[in-house]
Amino acid sequence: MSHLVSVAQLLHLQRIAEHRTGPPVRLLDVRWRLDRPEGRPEYVRAHLPGAVYVDLERELARRGQPQEGRHPLPALDDLQRAARGWGLDDGDVVVAYDDNRSVPAARLWWLLRRVGVDVRVLDGGIRAWTSEDLPLEHGDVRPQPGGVTLVPGAAADAAGIDDVEGLVARGVLLDVRTPEQYSGAHNTSDPVGGHIPGAVNLPAMATVAGDGRLHRPEALQRLFATAGVDAATEVAVYCSSGVAAMHAALALEHAGIPVRVYPGSWSQWANTRGRPVAVGTLPAGRLTRA
Repeated sequence: MSHLVSVAQLLHLQRIAEHRTGPPVRLLDVRWRLDRPEGRPEYVRAHLPGAVYVDLERELARRGQPQEGRHPLPALDDLQRAARGWGLDDGDVVVAYDDNRSVPAARLWWLLRRVGVDVRVLDGGIRAWTSEDLPLEHGDVRPQPGGVTLVPGAAADAAGIDDVEGLVARGVLLDVRTPEQYSGAHNTSDPVGGHIPGAVNLPAMATVAGDGRLHRPEALQRLFATAGVDAATEVAVYCSSGVAAMHAALALEHAGIPVRVYPGSWSQWANTRGRPVAVGTLPAGRLTRA
């Protein structure tokens, strides 16, 4: 199953749904930015016709302790309640999009695919849609509640804090933050800066072209090979707080490379006392402790 859809593919899915020869298509708008997490104002101003707004901070994460990271995974019951509020029913095709290079949309993709939902990401997001001179609408869409049932364990693609420490001995742990965050030179949100010892730095945005679309699978395969990753590699990814890591997972899956995500990411690791911390530009780095 493809994890991405182009604008043309989305229009085709909508067309066959209208003729009742394909499943209903549900559009979800997941606009969010680190410096502006509330995306509803932008959504209300203009969104794809029929799209329902998804609040990443409230619906795709939960409040937790610092030791859980800044974006702990939502409980299954809470995610199901949110999904029904978005109007989802069993069998629907979900297409998520945003205006931020598909980073927040990828979090929704990762969360829903692991509980049995057929979910795709609109490659290029709202920018790709408007570049085709297609219409937008304004205001809020309030759908009728759906009845979707989420299936736990549909995909075993999450790694815990203890899993990633041992992974470096047998696979590749990718740190997809900026080089400055990886080295520890830039840290504004956590008790310590640096990276998990042995992790290899490959910034998530290296997977994205200038128009916000992911690079083609062949180009992504070449990119990941520079970090020692191919389809036979056991690989896990982390970022600052578990959002960009899911975008990296989308890119890896698009390249045909299975991957696990460490949802707690650096914000959990750095807040867990006693965990080793590497500082510098090399995977081993100079060691200290959280």
